[in-house]
Amino acid sequence: MPRPSREEAEAAIRTLIRWAGDDPHREGLLDTPARVARAYEEFFAGYAIDPVALLERTFAETEGYDEIVLLKNIRLESYCEHHMVPIIGVAHIAYLPAQRVVGISKLARVAWAYAKRLQIQEKLTAQIANTIEAVLQPRGVAVIIESEHQCMTTRGVHQHGAAMVTSRMLGAFRDDANTRRELMALIKSPA
Repeated sequence: MPRPSREEAEAAIRTLIRWAGDDPHREGLLDTPARVARAYEEFFAGYAIDPVALLERTFAETEGYDEIVLLKNIRLESYCEHHMVPIIGVAHIAYLPAQRVVGISKLARVAWAYAKRLQIQEKLTAQIANTIEAVLQPRGVAVIIESEHQCMTTRGVHQHGAAMVTSRMLGAFRDDANTRRELMALIKSPA
């Protein structure tokens, strides 16, 4: 399906403003369609990024390091595919290197690339973990996401402070209870 033009997107936003009960031609709303279109470009920038390509540059000079690599408290902002409202939280990403490591900023960038798409948290968690496993081929991968869904806090059941937690454990993190316990202790420890 071809992507709509910027003009078509702005016309759709004007329609939504009218549908909400306001006049898109009043002074305060004149520039709103353009602003919303620009905001959506930022909100959904992940569609233009290849997460696999982010992980392709790795480093072998590790002096044999093969313990947990954990990047925790990565701020995530995603968007509920059911209501198009924010999902805000943190991700913890860990892996057990087999022979190579990746720059830690790449882990955050992979999370960002998938988060900046219409999502459900379960799928987001799996996409991050599966991509890291496929590209780095480590001995294990763990992704845990804790977030608050604005579709529950600002509408519907209005449950402020309710956090959703999802996890994807692969390899040693799934198969070895001691490795999983060590990971959870590291996540809970102060930074």
